[in-house]
Amino acid sequence: MADIVKKPVQITETVLRDAHQSLIATRMTTDEMVPIISKMDEIGFRAVECWGGATFDAALRFLKEDPWVRLRKFREGFKKTKLQMLFRGQNILGYKPYPDDVVEYFVQKSIANGIDVLRSFDCLNDLRNLETAVNATKKEGGEAQIAFSYTLGKAYDLEYWVTAAKNVEAMGADSICIKDMAGLLLPYTTAELVTALKEGTKLPIELHTHYTSGEASMAYMKAAEAGADILDCAMSPFALGTSQPATEVMVAAFKGTPYDTGLDLDALAEIADYFRPLREKYLENGLMNPKNLGVNIKTLQYQVPGGMLSNLTSQLANMNAEDKFYDVLEEVPRVREDMGEPPLVTPSSQIVGTQAVMNILTGERYKVVPQETKDLFLGRYGKTTLPVNPEIQKKVIGDEEPITCRPADLLEPGLPKFEEAVAPYKQQDEDVLTYALFPEVAVEYFKYRDAQQTGVDVKKADLENKAYPV
Repeated sequence: MADIVKKPVQITETVLRDAHQSLIATRMTTDEMVPIISKMDEIGFRAVECWGGATFDAALRFLKEDPWVRLRKFREGFKKTKLQMLFRGQNILGYKPYPDDVVEYFVQKSIANGIDVLRSFDCLNDLRNLETAVNATKKEGGEAQIAFSYTLGKAYDLEYWVTAAKNVEAMGADSICIKDMAGLLLPYTTAELVTALKEGTKLPIELHTHYTSGEASMAYMKAAEAGADILDCAMSPFALGTSQPATEVMVAAFKGTPYDTGLDLDALAEIADYFRPLREKYLENGLMNPKNLGVNIKTLQYQVPGGMLSNLTSQLANMNAEDKFYDVLEEVPRVREDMGEPPLVTPSSQIVGTQAVMNILTGERYKVVPQETKDLFLGRYGKTTLPVNPEIQKKVIGDEEPITCRPADLLEPGLPKFEEAVAPYKQQDEDVLTYALFPEVAVEYFKYRDAQQTGVDVKKADLENKAYPV
């Protein structure tokens, strides 16, 4: 075993992206973020995660904001700090694979508008779905980080993760993130995983988890001791619960040790003071639900992310079937096994969860099959870690032939048709990409933008309290 080098850890701050995505359904506005940027820029964070994930969709759909304008304002304000985004690989920021030309153009425009670190992940950990994003990032001079969607199952032993890390290094990525979206990592498991990855690759290792199960801060301590380079944290008013460990807490915990972050607690306290009234505002208006601020040990029992649990609850409530909740929870791992044990992260978590609901409510497994389930069994999302259940596959797709190639290899270039469709509304090159990802939402936003620019009084859409996934 190689000697573990005790060294300071770096902090990636998530309050401008994942923290408010996890706790208030991605509803923090650009105007609420911009005033604190100058102070955040002085702290010395490794990076500030501020874009991507659900922020793009939510800004357009609920806040009537242009996400590209938000990014430019961030870049203007952060003069010293790297800006980081979460990217769904070939799915970009949407829920299906896009052609390579669209992926490449989105990466190009993201970096041109201010992104430094592009963190790409795939819902199946199919590295083929990350190649285009990594190559495009490197071409544009950005830092390409690949995130493994961490999960548990028969296939996911240490050898699996180390092999994946070596493949990522060979692909040309600059760093690796362990993305524990469900908060499944236990402290000693974290130490084993980080140790194995540090021995298996020379790339920096970053750890991202959620506090949902109550284990996250302990996992971070063991990660630092095992040699992790970077930890994702959130300013305390938007930390814990379904968010990340608190930045100030971790900085204080490491102070005076070999892992000392070197960050100024007094300066961090000033930033926390800025976000505290925003927390109170969102608690009062109901967007921040106190239920999401505690520990949910069911996460460990069922290996289901907190957001997926709340989505299942909502689905069943809409169908007047709340009494079926535990039946559905027990069906989730069975469906996941049928589908080749995919990690439960967007969009695979929605596919598995919806199919489990259908199986229970109809009383017959796979009697009702959404198109997304069929696409997964057809290989249109990529290669699953384990083979899918052949009997279920036959029932779902019939005589159709599953694909084995990289799904995007079957897609025609998409930019020309998107350019043509968006022409009546286009005011900037980036509008083409906005339309490509969310056509209906984009057109609604473009019409709103046009009305605002021509002086027509148009009210913003109601900020519907609807959670959006990672």
